[in-house]
Amino acid sequence: MAITTRAVGYDHEGAKFEGMLAYDDSRKGARPAVIVSHAWAGRSDIEIGYAKKLAALGYAGFALDLYGGAKVAADREECQKLMMPLATNRPKLQARLLRIVDVVKGLPEVDAAKVAVIGFCFGGLCALDAARAGADIKGAASFHGILTPPGNTAGKTIKGKIAVYHGWDDPMVKPETVLALAKELTEAKADWTITAFGGAMHAFMTPGANDPDFGTVYNEKIARRAWASLEDFLKECFG
Repeated sequence: MAITTRAVGYDHEGAKFEGMLAYDDSRKGARPAVIVSHAWAGRSDIEIGYAKKLAALGYAGFALDLYGGAKVAADREECQKLMMPLATNRPKLQARLLRIVDVVKGLPEVDAAKVAVIGFCFGGLCALDAARAGADIKGAASFHGILTPPGNTAGKTIKGKIAVYHGWDDPMVKPETVLALAKELTEAKADWTITAFGGAMHAFMTPGANDPDFGTVYNEKIARRAWASLEDFLKECFG
């Protein structure tokens, strides 16, 4: 096995972006792709690491860039500054996500008929918004994602399967928001699963997160369980 990475440039609304593709160079031909949407800090080594992990499973992993120039924030203030223009303009965010899905489908390593999107924190919102916006994808998975509905997709049918992995003690996403998402996904005729982990806070999949006062704590046990479930989910999506 030889995991290879290469930068993939693309544009949207006049701005330049740089995603990172990871794939097993020893495998020939096109393969299913999993787009990895980053947390609020930007496309970091964490997302690239997950893309490589997906590549080791036989997929093409694509760590997207939503901010342009592969920017990564240095602190919370910069995270907020980078995220908010998209978090508060969901149609713009959705258009960017749909553009990225098209870019990934056009890569020679990718089977365009088999693409899924996953994401973490803000990226979890992005994975769900790609599906909400009508992306032609096989599935979307959110890990400790922000679940607030976008407000512009009522009445739309979600095409792909949905998996949501949620920490029940996440102070940023209350139980009533999870229940509202279940209602939303049902109305969108989605094939959905929501898994809630007791004792898990926000960022339970983010190595190094350890700020209980802010509500972000990595949980190795829960991360392992959630990833194992994702592997089964992707097999079902692409089967």
